[in-house]
Amino acid sequence: MKSVQLAHGSGGQAMQQLIGDLFMQAFANPWLAEQEDQARLDLAQLSAQGDRLAFSTDSYVIDPLFFPGGNIGKLAVCGTANDVAVSGALPRYLSCGFILEEGLEMATLEAVVNSMAQTAREAGIAIVTGDTKVVPRGAADKLFINTAGIGVIPTGIRWGAQQISAGDVLLVSGTLGDHGATILKPARTDGGLTARCPATARC
Repeated sequence: MKSVQLAHGSGGQAMQQLIGDLFMQAFANPWLAEQEDQARLDLAQLSAQGDRLAFSTDSYVIDPLFFPGGNIGKLAVCGTANDVAVSGALPRYLSCGFILEEGLEMATLEAVVNSMAQTAREAGIAIVTGDTKVVPRGAADKLFINTAGIGVIPTGIRWGAQQISAGDVLLVSGTLGDHGATILKPARTDGGLTARCPATARC
């Protein structure tokens, strides 16, 4: 079984092969194809969609990596996209940084990356830049991901926590607590608690 080695984070041939064979293919877009250390975004194109940018970042360190309804990769896209979207912005671009533990099965990394790519495509988001680091076995718990997102806020949209007041109606897209319960259920089995209904996260 192929696994992540320290050489995959050293900047040498092994790292370049990992980037080319996995990340570049999964996240394929014109910005990544330039193979630069940054993504250069067209300001005129962004300005045509709105008058402000929303920018957010979040890190994902969940255990288990895969859970009913999702995985750490899907969560890393949806979580940051949501943080941008709640401002009224249209999420457009993401960066992603991976911290990989030496010995992580390559099949696990591939499944996470492919899930990220599919989720981003479905949301109309491009993953345009990234970074990969590998730490020695035991220095991390398998796989950590950081994503940062940029979205465009359409002219006239003014959303924010300061606009919320007592008496407002809240709209939710599903049962409250599903995501937390989904993560908690497989991770905490030593307390004798059982669930009578299946919990599934809707990232």
